[in-house]
Amino acid sequence: MAPTIYLLFSLTFQLLLLLTVSSESASNTGGDASRIPSKFLELAKSPKVFDWMVRIRRKIHENPELGYEEFETSKLIRSELDLIGVKYRYPVAITGVIGYIGTGEPPFVALRADMDALPMQEGVEWEHKSKNPGKMHACGHDGHVTMLLGAAKLLHKHRQDLQGTVVLIFQPAEEGLAGAKKMIEEGALKHVDAIFGIHLSNRIPLGKAASLAGSILAGAGAFEAVITGKGGHAAIPQHTIDPVVAASSVILSLQHLVSRETDPLHSKVVTVAKVHGGNAFNVIPDSVTIGGTLRAFTGFTQLEQRVKEVIIKQALVHQCNASVDLTPNGKIPLLPTVNDEGLYKQFKSMVGDLLGEESFVEATPVMGGEDFSYFAKAIPGHFSFLGMQDETKGYASSHSPFYRINEDVLPYGAAIHASMAVQYLKDKKASTRSDSPKGFHDEL
Repeated sequence: MAPTIYLLFSLTFQLLLLLTVSSESASNTGGDASRIPSKFLELAKSPKVFDWMVRIRRKIHENPELGYEEFETSKLIRSELDLIGVKYRYPVAITGVIGYIGTGEPPFVALRADMDALPMQEGVEWEHKSKNPGKMHACGHDGHVTMLLGAAKLLHKHRQDLQGTVVLIFQPAEEGLAGAKKMIEEGALKHVDAIFGIHLSNRIPLGKAASLAGSILAGAGAFEAVITGKGGHAAIPQHTIDPVVAASSVILSLQHLVSRETDPLHSKVVTVAKVHGGNAFNVIPDSVTIGGTLRAFTGFTQLEQRVKEVIIKQALVHQCNASVDLTPNGKIPLLPTVNDEGLYKQFKSMVGDLLGEESFVEATPVMGGEDFSYFAKAIPGHFSFLGMQDETKGYASSHSPFYRINEDVLPYGAAIHASMAVQYLKDKKASTRSDSPKGFHDEL
């Protein structure tokens, strides 16, 4: 009996040892999805991946394209997705691309990057300056695209561990042309449960992320008005109907919409930034054109109507006529960007785990607008700012001809995107493990 007992004990011990080794092996090779995010930043900072991202960002920066014209940018994105091995849908909203990584089944989470540039001449002299006159990536969208491609590389490497599907949204025409709205209309959010977006910031230290629950960006719109009178010689103003005086009165009256009609605790802004009329010192023009923006977290539609009403009626006081366009040059008003509270908590926790609790900054609301707001209106969404500030160097603000990106930020953005997707899918799967419908594989 003794040899039999010894043999049984020996076999049992070897089996337990084998199970222990197998468990440790699975953990060390990334089999546990909860351990994956901790590796993302390290991988993104590796020379091979970092240099790859820098090359991509510079290629995009050299060839800036305006809204719905991002054909070369889109081509580059698709080429890189092909090399990574990510399947995608194209075209969406003319130049947009939607990639898919994971099981092809629920839950679905989306990560978004905008692609378009601005109609301005770059003022920074460097090797990779814009080659397209009058066009420039002055808002960081070249960095946004690069970070999402970086996330695609990280996620594809760990695709077998994803507990659902990551949707990569490369969006055209963010700068006032409602690219997000058009992508939604063409099915970009099909099956998607939540969406995350990142914007680079020169006001936050490198490696730190900022966000808050609720309204983080204001609703924003533009207006242009033509005030028409009767021109004539400046020496005989009594024979004219002066649109310059009328325009001056309009501009002052518009300021009262904030100072006299808005609750002091509710932030609103009305800015007249363009005034054009006349070409001579001694000739009163027939008309004056003014234009500007309006921004608000609440009551945006009402503010739009009051802007229009004030311009028309104040012009009439001076015997002038006025026409008002609330979508000049096709610029569609943006909704306030509102962060879902649950997604905010998930994001804050993820940043703390990935970068350390001190790396999360509680943001303050900003009066700027973003068409990510359309995504966040359709489904739960979360928008954040990623810092790239370096106190030893100066970084101009967005929409400046001297805007630059601190390329050291690229690995942080890629890792945050990828980590948030993994964490969201893990948490969502755990909460809806028995409810999810099947049959989504065709999406891939």
